[in-house]
Amino acid sequence: MNPALQYPIFGPEIQCPHCRQMIPALTLTDTYLCQRHGAFEANPKTGELIHLQSGRHWRRWNNEWYRQHTHPDGIRFEIHEALDRLYTQGYRATRVIIAKRYKDLISTYLERSSPWRGQPESPRPRLYGLPVEFSPDPAEEPCWEVINFDLEKEPGAPVRYPYFRLFE
Repeated sequence: MNPALQYPIFGPEIQCPHCRQMIPALTLTDTYLCQRHGAFEANPKTGELIHLQSGRHWRRWNNEWYRQHTHPDGIRFEIHEALDRLYTQGYRATRVIIAKRYKDLISTYLERSSPWRGQPESPRPRLYGLPVEFSPDPAEEPCWEVINFDLEKEPGAPVRYPYFRLFE
């Protein structure tokens, strides 16, 4: 018997999507078990990892796990955390690119400024004060089928630290 067939689709061990510790696969199952976070089931049909306790879904791109969001607060919170990390590393974000698959989910939460009389529509919606764009189609760039967003950054602290407005 081929030893590879004894393990789930991601192999004998993976990094836990929550704590990043290496966790083992349970042989002859589709399950990985983290001592801290419990069981994760690998779905060979979708390529997803599902946390059994919470029902959260994860997909992998370049050996990194990306949570697949079903609620706008999840993606907004993840972007907020990434902005905080940038700030603590001495960077400021200049733009956020969000996966096109989240456009309908997050559109109502984007800030839009009203145009002045006689002026064209505002150029771009904003999130946490940053201009928002949506990703190219995943058929053109397959990473956007898995990853959730990307932040463009530059060195320096934000002029105004707008990211405190998490759930306004």
